[in-house]
Amino acid sequence: MKLLKHNLSEKLIINKYLKKLNFKNKGTFDFENDGAYLDFNKKNYKLTVTTDNISEDIDFFSNDDPKSIAQKITTVNLSDIFAMGALPHSYLLNLYLPNYINENWLNLFANQLKKIQNKYGFYLLGGDLSKSNKLIVSSTFFGSIKKKLEIFQNKFDLYDDILITGNIGESKIGLEILKKQISSNINLNQYFIKKYLYPTPCKLGPLIANHVNSMKDISDGLIGDLADMLNDKYGALINVNKIPLSVKTKKILNKNNFRLEDLLNAGDDYGLIIISSQKNRNKIFNIANKNNINVTLIGKIINKKGIHFDSHLDIKNIKKFDHFF
Repeated sequence: MKLLKHNLSEKLIINKYLKKLNFKNKGTFDFENDGAYLDFNKKNYKLTVTTDNISEDIDFFSNDDPKSIAQKITTVNLSDIFAMGALPHSYLLNLYLPNYINENWLNLFANQLKKIQNKYGFYLLGGDLSKSNKLIVSSTFFGSIKKKLEIFQNKFDLYDDILITGNIGESKIGLEILKKQISSNINLNQYFIKKYLYPTPCKLGPLIANHVNSMKDISDGLIGDLADMLNDKYGALINVNKIPLSVKTKKILNKNNFRLEDLLNAGDDYGLIIISSQKNRNKIFNIANKNNINVTLIGKIINKKGIHFDSHLDIKNIKKFDHFF
């Protein structure tokens, strides 16, 4: 069946670009079956699963590099897997392809997927292809975690530490530069645009899973994601001066009409929010340091509900990202 112009067909796409991503795992049937099986025989481990999708004009632009789109669909899912304290195992991939997709696009996209799979150790289990007016990429990821481990997003105690990995707001700045809302010198522009186009997941989660109470990835913004974690019993006190900003980000804040408040709910950073007992603080920092991952203690759990800052910030208009608004 012909799927798109440029003489593309389902068979060509599968055989030429996707089969190399199954890494010859028997459970994929080399994509000759309509289904597959997970060869998951790790003793004392259980399966984790997450799913996400990215859409043209919402999560990326139609002229974005195919390698960037491959990076984004894997990062959004790997970030969730790592936040569960799990390791990636395999994934399903569904592609909804418009007419502008050609073999060059598919080659770049598939090669970037292969590069990421090799880096993190997982393979393509199967998926589906369909024609569409706009490009949509959907994926379901499977991971593995020890059976005794359960990482909740909202299980913690009073005075627990609140830590985050990486820096916030860099992807947001890259997007605003592309939209010509802010500007800087060419080197800074390229740095932030790369952060937007090529986000990376934080792999610390599985390494510290034994020492945390809760974890969540920062995909919809620091404040919005932290608010999701807080239960009806407790709140959070945040030390504003501890919120990690790169030197480059501070330069942008100093030279543009752009404030810290604008970054507090900036999405797509894909660091981790970690809530853990104070007694585990040094263990977490030591593991992070050994793996060259930056972790910052930004606050603690308190009795007063909601999110509070140790200095005045205008957060009245900060809203969590929502796909429907």
